[in-house]
Amino acid sequence: MSQSKVARRVMRNHAHYRGRHDLNVVPMIDMMIILVFFLIFTAVFTKTNVLELNLPGPDSSVPNLPEGLNLEVIIRKASIEVADRGTGVLRTLPTTGKDYDLKGLSNYLQLVKSKYPEKTDATILLEQDIDYGTLVHVMDTVRVYEVAGSQWSVGELFPDVSVGDAPT
Repeated sequence: MSQSKVARRVMRNHAHYRGRHDLNVVPMIDMMIILVFFLIFTAVFTKTNVLELNLPGPDSSVPNLPEGLNLEVIIRKASIEVADRGTGVLRTLPTTGKDYDLKGLSNYLQLVKSKYPEKTDATILLEQDIDYGTLVHVMDTVRVYEVAGSQWSVGELFPDVSVGDAPT
């Protein structure tokens, strides 16, 4: 049985490329090298901050604390309360619209810090359904404040922060 011209041409072309079944991995290696350099150079510019928190254990009780100020900042849906564990609420800062009065909180905590300069710890208590962003903003406000007209941009208030659930 004779073959057509087209069939002979196809067989000749297939015979010409027979044995060339190897993969060319050079482009893949080039892309991997570029990716490695990209990851190395972008990892240098990444800045990570670590904040150490004192979280209570599941079965922990309140320890006996010495006399003095036991500062608590209670975040509620309608307000922020600054309180002393022994005496109760010292000041209530209501929300302005949807936002909390973080400037007023910072000003009041600066007054508290001026009366108790050796005090470094504070407890932030949250009501249910308070979002994480609010916690971070309040935590930053409790830890530091902005210093106007100084070579240092921030001053320290209460850097040792503990987090817990607010009483009902």
